[in-house]
Amino acid sequence: MAKLKLAVLISGRGSNLQSLIEACEGPDYRAEIVHVISNIPAVMGLDRAEQAGLPTTVVDHTKFADRESFETALGQVLQQAGTELICLAGFMRLLTGRFVIRWHDKLINIHPSLLPAFKGLDVHQRAIDAGVKFSGCTVHYVRPDMDSGPIIAQAAVPVLQNDDAQALAARIVEQEHVIYPLAVKLIAEGNIRIKNERVLFGNSDA
Repeated sequence: MAKLKLAVLISGRGSNLQSLIEACEGPDYRAEIVHVISNIPAVMGLDRAEQAGLPTTVVDHTKFADRESFETALGQVLQQAGTELICLAGFMRLLTGRFVIRWHDKLINIHPSLLPAFKGLDVHQRAIDAGVKFSGCTVHYVRPDMDSGPIIAQAAVPVLQNDDAQALAARIVEQEHVIYPLAVKLIAEGNIRIKNERVLFGNSDA
């Protein structure tokens, strides 16, 4: 059976990229990474991709006059790679509604909170300041509104009394590395469908 062709978009060290690389090495994993794209040159994630023998491209957003021309160049690389699913993995650029609609239901993201709580940035400190007892991470389909879209998978971790943002982030990122490959696996195996902007599993309408 043909494997689902993934493109992974990064902006930094690529730890979630690494978890996807390792998952794709499994003989029964029905997805493969066909391209890794960074909007920032010389980041660690590009080194990880090259060490794994994966094609890489830098589409430097600072070289473009506007967001639309940047996304046009990005889209060309994605199409040339035969991309079937885009995985945002620490990609620190907001994508326009036009781009998101073009890749509707073929674009997923991982966010370090239990969405819909704590959208945006500085999520760990905000969670601590709010006094929540649990935080976590979410893999979701991307929609034009920031950090919104049907939720595929979530993992929760406790927020401890002596946590700072760094300690909480470290606990959450461990779970990110578990649920991102799991979410891709579910998609690749055809075990997910979307109904009324909710993710359903298998053939159940529940």
